[in-house]
Amino acid sequence: MSQKFKILLIISLYVIFSAFTFPPKTTWVAIGDSITYLNDHLDETGDRVMQGYMSLVVNKIPGLEYENQGHNGWTVVRIAKEIDKLNLKPADVYTVFLGTNDWWGSQTLGTMDDYKNGTGTSTVYGSYRIITDKLKNLNPKAAVILITPLKRLDFVYYNNMKNNAYGSYKTKNGKDLAEFANAVNEIGKLENYKVIDLYNSNDFNYKNIVNFKRLKDPQTGKYKNFKYPDFIDIPFNPETDEYPYPPEAINTTYDGLHPSDKGNKIIANKIIKVMKSAIK
Repeated sequence: MSQKFKILLIISLYVIFSAFTFPPKTTWVAIGDSITYLNDHLDETGDRVMQGYMSLVVNKIPGLEYENQGHNGWTVVRIAKEIDKLNLKPADVYTVFLGTNDWWGSQTLGTMDDYKNGTGTSTVYGSYRIITDKLKNLNPKAAVILITPLKRLDFVYYNNMKNNAYGSYKTKNGKDLAEFANAVNEIGKLENYKVIDLYNSNDFNYKNIVNFKRLKDPQTGKYKNFKYPDFIDIPFNPETDEYPYPPEAINTTYDGLHPSDKGNKIIANKIIKVMKSAIK
């Protein structure tokens, strides 16, 4: 066997071995709000969450690397306004998981015409157009996955109970959260993007977002565990009351809004299924 042949054989074997041992790298940029942000800031959950949805996804897809572009409290509109300051990188896959803060912050939703005509950041639809145009510019061949906001019950921030909000069982400024989720579905259909519809998924329904909310019974003054919808309109005083979601209240969220370990696993499994087909 000649020396040249030996060298070629070694190189060929190395290439074959590498192909099986080291899968090609796939880059993923996850754009979102606090649900995404918390993946890398688990201490802010009061250590109630062990792994965020992105970490769970990369553990199941070899060669996948993520960049966390989750911004605490941000809206679709703010992401669009700040899009050129975020230093978004070209990637193989983008996920856009937004909308719940637009609903609560009473951002103007607009219509599909705002998206089609690119009317700008005065509406949520127009803001989505700025985001999708940016992603197309970064990598026209990238897979884009849109994720709707999920239903929410009464949110109470673990580290500051004065930061609280009622759930999406009520309208905010005359708008239902379902309308914001529908916008995501409409845009996904127009652009032929995969959409993960968490809002309409039975995995996140009002019965399993939390097991109960612990509040003072107006009749007795004693704490009682109220299931949905019995706790609606029962007063909660952040100045004097105990935190209403003790560990045993945790179900798919740990605070009425942000996913628990159970919730993150559900989200991750849905992303894994879509992403595996998208990046083939």
